[in-house]
This record gives sequence, structure tokens and C-alpha cells, in this order.
Amino acid sequence: MRILVLGGTAFVGRHLVEAALARGHEPVLFTRGQTNPDVFPEVEHVQGDREQGLDRLAGRSFDTVVDTSGYLPRVVAASVRALAGHAEQYAFVSTISVYEEAARLSEDSPTRRPADPASEDVGAEYGGLKTLCEEAVRREFPGKVLILRPGLIVGPHDYTGRFSYWPRRIARGGEVLAPGRPEARVWFVDVRDLAAFTLALVEHGETGVYNVDGPGEPLTMRGLLETCREVAPSDARFTWVPDVFLTEHGVAPYTELPLWLPDPGHPQVEIRRALATGLELRPVRDTIAAVLAADDAGSAPVYGWERPRAGLDPARERELLAAWRAAR
Repeated sequence: MRILVLGGTAFVGRHLVEAALARGHEPVLFTRGQTNPDVFPEVEHVQGDREQGLDRLAGRSFDTVVDTSGYLPRVVAASVRALAGHAEQYAFVSTISVYEEAARLSEDSPTRRPADPASEDVGAEYGGLKTLCEEAVRREFPGKVLILRPGLIVGPHDYTGRFSYWPRRIARGGEVLAPGRPEARVWFVDVRDLAAFTLALVEHGETGVYNVDGPGEPLTMRGLLETCREVAPSDARFTWVPDVFLTEHGVAPYTELPLWLPDPGHPQVEIRRALATGLELRPVRDTIAAVLAADDAGSAPVYGWERPRAGLDPARERELLAAWRAAR
């Protein structure tokens, strides 16, 4: 298959291209040439900006488009208009953040919209803007749209640190601030599993909406941290600090302490549809080992709204642990 990948040199797109090459497909990358431009030298790179350079794809046809870099409805709308009639399918990587808050999320759960539809503040309106992006794709590719709604995506080459903080911090050893309730559930999906599932759906011409989350077996924060310690291996020892203390001290959930959310915590994401269609989820130990082994020195994409890399600064961690001991 000729697969046009919008993005393709960073994280999700990078793993998708690797999987496509391994399965004998012909990916074509449309990128700005700014992020890891030297990866995949054997693959055609069409350099252009999604806002101004789509004319460089004029006259070309593809079996499938996979959009791994769509965040702004205006930009996604321009892409789908340019590609309508030139591909048999459009696969859009969205997010479970499109859903309204609820304890349990299925593909049929209500989706959110930005308070201001004209807003382009991705940091504040991420989920709502992704909803509008999905709608833009459906307008131009009616009946030909595949939408993936993953939870937190983790694994090798993740430039956000929203998971890799834990394996790497625990590998350093010593006293580790462990957040909240040890038995709180944590949720994430390995990027390689997401890529393989997306590609399998594309190969079979599937359409519709699929939640994609994991891990395959229920996992607690305690279970994750202890597995990181085993895989590293490490002499790390965990000091569990309650939600209320962390909140009172201004610790930012998911950013300073990845995967931590105060009560009620992360919603349960229903993935039965994906599992019934072939989603396979690897063991957590595999993900941890791959993160520790990965060389993540490559550059991260720059859009202008990124947050700092997730994780506690070591000095901040020491201060919080000292304050917790003093308060007990």
C-alpha cells in the first residue's frame, strides 16, 4: 500500500512508518523537515507545511492517509480538502481527551467542544479542538474515515517524558517520591501497539472509531513502580505521599508527576471494540525495558504550544520529600 503519513519522523508517526516498512508497504512522509529529518533515508520525504505547502502533493494518489500531526481544525480541514479524491481512506490519530468527563468512556460517550470554536489554544482546548478535527475529516471523507482515540501513548522516542520519567527516575535509585494512592489504576498504551493496530486496520480498510488504551492487565501505580524497579534493576525505595499533600504543595498532575491524578483519578476506557478487531497489548515489562534502552536524543516537534518535559526536578523532589517528613 502507498501510505501518505502526515508527520512521520517523531514518536507516533515514526513508529507507524517503521511498522509500515516492516510489513512491506510504501510510506511517503509529508513533513516540515524540522524534526529528525535524517530518519528513514530510504523513504520519500515531501517537505512542506500543512498550512502552505500542500500543493506539493497535487496530482498524487494514495491508498491511505494517516494523520499523526493534526491538532488545529483549520489546518486539518486544509489537509483533507487537498487530499479528498486522492485517497481511499483517511486515518486520523485523535485522543480520548475528546470525551466529556465521565467515570467510564466508550466510543459512544459524548465528546467535548472548545468553549470558543475559534480558539487555537491547544494547551487549554486540546480535547475540544481534536473533536473539531475529527469533524473536519468526516466532512471531506464521508464513509472513509478511521479514527483512533488513544489514551496516554508511551514507549521509545517519547519526547514528552509523561511515562519515561518513571523508569529513568527509578533506575537512578535512592528515595523516590511515589504519588497518591498505591492502588490507583494507571492507563497507557505502548506506541508500538498503537502503530501495529492502526496499520492492521488500514490494511483491512476498516472505518469507524476505536479507543486504544492499555495495559492489557489491570495495573496500579504501585505495580508500575515496582515493575520499573525490577526491570532496571534498581535499589530505589518508595515514599508514598498522599494526594492532598501534593495538591496543597502545588504539584501538577501528569506533568510534574506523570500518570498521577488526584481522586477520582483516570476514567476507565472501554477498549472491547479494539480488542475484538485485533488490538494486541504487550507486557508492561517490555515497554519499560524499551524505554530504558532507547536513545531519545532525537529532536521533538516544535508547534509553539508544547509544555516542558514531564517529571519532577530532582531538587523539587527532595524539597517535597523533606516537607512530607516534617509534616508527619
